[in-house]
Amino acid sequence: MSGLDDIEAAVSEVREFNRVYTRLIGALDYPEKLRTPYSLTEARVLYELARRDRTHVQSIRKDLGLAASHLSRMLGRFEEQGLITRERYADDARHHQVRLTEAGRAAAAELDERSKEAVSDLLRGCGGVRIRNLTEALRTVRATLTGPPARSEIRLREPAPGELGWIVQAHGALYAEEFGWDADFEALVARIVADFAEDHDPLLERVWIAELDGRPVGSVMCVRDAAPDTARLRLLLLDPAARGYGLGDRLVHTCIQFAREAGYRELVLWTNDVLSAARKIYTRAGFELVAEKPHHSYGQDLVGQDWRLTL
Repeated sequence: MSGLDDIEAAVSEVREFNRVYTRLIGALDYPEKLRTPYSLTEARVLYELARRDRTHVQSIRKDLGLAASHLSRMLGRFEEQGLITRERYADDARHHQVRLTEAGRAAAAELDERSKEAVSDLLRGCGGVRIRNLTEALRTVRATLTGPPARSEIRLREPAPGELGWIVQAHGALYAEEFGWDADFEALVARIVADFAEDHDPLLERVWIAELDGRPVGSVMCVRDAAPDTARLRLLLLDPAARGYGLGDRLVHTCIQFAREAGYRELVLWTNDVLSAARKIYTRAGFELVAEKPHHSYGQDLVGQDWRLTL
């Protein structure tokens, strides 16, 4: 598919989503659905005001894309109803700042609660997996069109149900896209994950999921190696969208710390020379390259590498 075809397909999907979303908004219609005297636009203004202590009128107009005259009339009604106060800036009397009164904050809080109830009703028929898929898809749409959140929530945790399968899928998709590796690699990852799921000692073997803003973006595994007192680091992965947060280093250091606490004396790993970003992480963590060997795997000519860290 060409770049132009990609754009045309995206345009079609965005327009179709807009039609579906518009119908859904109709199902959550203001004011009938929320039992409120405020229109959808008025509710949006109250919501934005509730997120700030006080704000410039121009800022509200710009953020919500409202005409100056429309916003002015709306704020006038809010003022008459005792929902807001308006004050002129001391250094520029031409401009106003707005803040909600106690009555205004109460009205905004009630609107917010009723809106949450309406959306909850809409989602009640969806199962847990569908809810997680929807949440991740919406985050992806927002990040793609507006950029990532200013502050991202990051944590490492044990895999949730279904996420061992995500490790397999993510490895297969990423390595095929970035390095052209075929399905043999995904099959290898599937065997490693299946072996871990079927039989592992949680005191000596662990797997971690890196989560960014509520969605899985990376993984790493620590398992027993055939050599005595030796652990093996496996399946280090980081989604390209999550690069730049230091998550790769954090995953590796978490694996190292676990191996030390579990009583291992060495931590080893096997990788390939083309994985330059991963090799930099291993070097920073103190691993040393101890052997290299050319091989043909996953449809590519590669150079396998053995790395070792004394714990």
